[in-house]
Parts: sequence; C-alpha cells; structure tokens
Amino acid sequence: MRVLQLITQSRGGPVDHATELAVELARQGHDSHLVSPPGPHLAPAATQGVTVHVAAVARATDLRGARAVGRLLAAVAPDVVHLQDRRAGLVGRALAGPRSVPSVYTLHGVPDQLADLVPGNLPIARSRRRDRLRYLRLEGLLARAPRSAVVTPCRALAAYARDYVGVPGDRVHAVPNGVGRDWLDRPAPRPTEAATVEVAWLGLMQPVKRLPDLVTAVDRVPGVRLHLIGDGPERIRLEALVAASGHPDRARFAGFRDDPADALRAADLLALPSAAEACPMALLQAMALGLPVLATRVGGVPELVRDRRDGLLVDAGDVGGLARALAELAGDAALRRRLGDSARERVRAHYAIDRTTRALVEVYERVAG
Repeated sequence: MRVLQLITQSRGGPVDHATELAVELARQGHDSHLVSPPGPHLAPAATQGVTVHVAAVARATDLRGARAVGRLLAAVAPDVVHLQDRRAGLVGRALAGPRSVPSVYTLHGVPDQLADLVPGNLPIARSRRRDRLRYLRLEGLLARAPRSAVVTPCRALAAYARDYVGVPGDRVHAVPNGVGRDWLDRPAPRPTEAATVEVAWLGLMQPVKRLPDLVTAVDRVPGVRLHLIGDGPERIRLEALVAASGHPDRARFAGFRDDPADALRAADLLALPSAAEACPMALLQAMALGLPVLATRVGGVPELVRDRRDGLLVDAGDVGGLARALAELAGDAALRRRLGDSARERVRAHYAIDRTTRALVEVYERVAG
C-alpha cells in the first residue's frame, strides 16, 4: 500500500511513533511517505526507505500550510492517509474527504480540559462548555466521514472515543504503540548494587506530567539522583523548585535529546508520575531496554505495565506513595532486575513495531475497501 502519514509536531511521543511506523512500513514492503515539519527525525527515516516531505502546519487555521499538504496529497495519491496528532487530524481529514482519500486518525491523547473523561486520569484543567463543543462534537463529526477510522493506543482511549466523542464502535480500533528494533537490539546494562541509583524521566515538561511530584519524592529518598531528559514550558518552574529543595544536587536537567536511548541506558529506572497518559512511548522505550518503571495508574498505563511484574504503579498525586515505591526500587537491585527483565519481554512480545504495523495495515485495508 501507499501510505502517507501527516504529523504537525517536530518532537514528542506521536513523532517517535510515526517515524518508527514509517520505517517499518517501508521495511515490510509498503510505499511509505512521511509529511512533517523540519526535525531531526526526518534524516534517519529517509535513509531507511521512507519518502520524506517537509511541510509545516503551524495551527489549525494555517491555510498556507494546509494548501501545501493538499498539494502533497494530490501528488502522492496515497491509498490511505494516517494522521498522527490532533492538528493533523483536523486538517488532514478536511483535505482527505473532498479528495475521497481514506483516512485513519490516531487519537494519542485528549485535551487537558477533558482528561478526566478517560478512565483513570486525574482532572488537569477546568472544562468549559465550548471545550466540549470544540473537541467532542467536532471530533464526532469528523470521525463519521466516509472511509475513515479512529485508532487509539489503548483501550481506555477507545472507551472515551466511543462514549464521549460518539465514534461508532466499528470505527474505533485499539492498536498499541510499538517500539523500533533498535530499542530491543541494545538493552541497558543489568542492574547492580550502587551507592547512587539513577532515576530517569523522559518527555515534554508540561503540567500534565506532574514533575513537581517526582522532584519532591526524589528529595525525600536518600541515594537517588534524578535525570530530567527533555524540555518544555515547565522547565523554569522546575529549576526553581529544585534550587529550593533540600538536595538541589540530586536533580540534573539533561535537556532535549534527538536520541535519548544512551541517556536511558545510563539510568537504573524510569519514573513517570503523570496525571494522564495513553500508551506513553517513554515507558515503552525504557521497558524495551530492560529498565524497571515506576508510573501512575492513569489512562492506558495499567494496560501496559503490570504492577509488581513489569514495574511499580502508584496513584497519581500520591507523593508519599511515589517516594515509598522509589525507595523500594532504589534499595533492591534484584527487584529492579526482575521487573526490568519482565518489562523487556513484555515489550518484545506485545509492543514491537512490526506487530503494531501489521495491525495498522489491517485498519488501512479496511478503510481503503
């Protein structure tokens, strides 16, 4: 099949997922195209059989960007277009429908104002009537377009799509994200007893990630050091929080990494204290490397991480519980080895990108008729 994927972001989990998928589609013999703003993910994809197109849609009302994407749709003439973020879903379906191009939209997450509609998530921002009109009714209309489908990376989001957005059940497909082969080919070193246990966090620094909870928990647990891999609007606030903590030397801001694999391999575990998640790529990547994970029971996380088998799960917002779980992992290298080994095998069996790609191709074939 000729598949054209559209993303309007240049970093983050959906970008990682779309890039891995584009490469795997090419590897499995499909004509794979990726439309994206400029970014470090494009060059590696282009060397692995993906046809890369640079086009930026800066906002939903960016008519110039939308016209550029429309020209690409006409030139490539894909069998299906796969839309990989919220803005891409809006613009891409508006363009694909009049051209009779089948479309698949992956709902990677929900707006902060509606986060608590997903089972397990905490409220993040106050919901207003216009938010429901904009995000629920508009999405419901778009999801009913002919020859279209909605993919969610977890069952929790599939329930949201059916129950709140109103997407017909036969158009919703829960297909978990997958990690690329490189993550599984080069695992992290096996855990050993160490004077300092290195705790990694990976992602975009924004309120939904509840990073102050993690900074506070690390400050309470002796013998651990936090490595914050990423950047974002919360960074200045976090730097001030760390500076005012009892142990400011125990947190390091590593910044955004084009390839975070080596930074994760240097860690002993990954912590993700978010208030809302779906199928986070950071967790999948860490688990693929054999790292034990400490995460919150939100959204699709319990579908991915089995408590005390692949990692430890705590309630979101429970800083005390987060600190106790962190102390347990830090003090028991054997537990970290057992959880990390199980996590790696779980990803290998259920969340590898080749498996994800085959499942998505079945969705493509269905909408393409």
